[in-house]
Amino acid sequence: MLYQAYELHRRASSPLRRASRLTARALGALPAPVPGRPPLRRVRAACEILAHAAPTHSRPEWGIDEVVVGGRTVQVVPRAALRTPFATLRHFDRPAVTGQPRVLLVGPMSGHFTTLLRPTVRTLLADHDVYALDWENARDIPVEHGPFGLDEYVDHVLQALRHLGPDTHVVAVCQPAVPVLAAVALLAADDDPVQPPTLTLMAGPVDTRVNPGPVNEMASRRSVSSFERWVVQTVPAPHPGAGRRVYPGVTQLTAFMSLDPRRHLRAHLGLYRALVDGDAESAERTRAFYDEYGAVMDVPAEFYLETLARVFMDQHLATGRYTYRGRPVDPAAITRTALLTVEGGKDEMCTPGQTRAAHDLCTGIPADRRKHHLQPGVGHYGVFSGSGWATGIYPVLRDFVAAHERAGAVAAR
Repeated sequence: MLYQAYELHRRASSPLRRASRLTARALGALPAPVPGRPPLRRVRAACEILAHAAPTHSRPEWGIDEVVVGGRTVQVVPRAALRTPFATLRHFDRPAVTGQPRVLLVGPMSGHFTTLLRPTVRTLLADHDVYALDWENARDIPVEHGPFGLDEYVDHVLQALRHLGPDTHVVAVCQPAVPVLAAVALLAADDDPVQPPTLTLMAGPVDTRVNPGPVNEMASRRSVSSFERWVVQTVPAPHPGAGRRVYPGVTQLTAFMSLDPRRHLRAHLGLYRALVDGDAESAERTRAFYDEYGAVMDVPAEFYLETLARVFMDQHLATGRYTYRGRPVDPAAITRTALLTVEGGKDEMCTPGQTRAAHDLCTGIPADRRKHHLQPGVGHYGVFSGSGWATGIYPVLRDFVAAHERAGAVAAR
């Protein structure tokens, strides 16, 4: 019922948002100096904010057409390297550049599209050949394609690595830290030649018993069955995934914003003031973030509930109980892959210590092939976007990959 109620509300409020958009455009089109008068600037600013005040459900464009590599601007051509009903392995091809380390970027299957990692991809492209698992909106996946849980997530990581071949470095951002670490452990246990030279885990919940934060406290207050009862919905017609059980993206967006409502209120007040003052650069920066933040996708119910139970509530990997299709997973089996963990000092979603815990599990990796980086002053999104990522975290990641690129290739032989 919640899904249907939200859809009805979205349709009912659509005329108001459309009218606000048209009003803002009309005010902006008035002859000078009328649009610059303070009362009209305030009305126009309010209309522009109201026009964007609703989530969207369409995948945003990646919008990465060119990057600077070695001081010259080169073309970027996104290509689909591999497709499944649930994801596309996307290659950000730069035809004019060769010989750089290959990186597989794995983002969360959460309430947001993988395009939220656009700043991560753009920065990585300066020095790396980048591929990313681009997850599909579950409400657009017909039920005949079957369920999707943690095992299927690991399947996709393994499939991507085997498709790309040896010497592919892996970067996991946020939620996939656990299934990606499990995938690398499985490759190590099998002595598979596609074991990555490096594994970077960024702001991921490896052990949520460490320094529990608001997300962990919220997860601990209820049982899995209560979450299933209250937030899991069935996709209605006419969506292609009608009949599929999902965790709606708009529900997760609401939960994320409720963690720090004052911050989002301040951001929108700042956007209003910037629009009134004519500060186009500041307004566009805030608006671009919330346009991306408000583009939501539904998550398969199986994946949401299993992640909630096995990662956030029972910490299966950290306590030695994680299995993949009935097979025990042991991170201590990893010996050839170098490990980098990254955390944000002010991360409110994955608090400091939870990602670093991976080092306690990966005891087979020598100390000189393991590194931890804590970036002061950044929150969760600052770990993979913004100045903290670009000037503080990325140089550490880039140098770590470069240092182990050749060593990983030699060890694989």
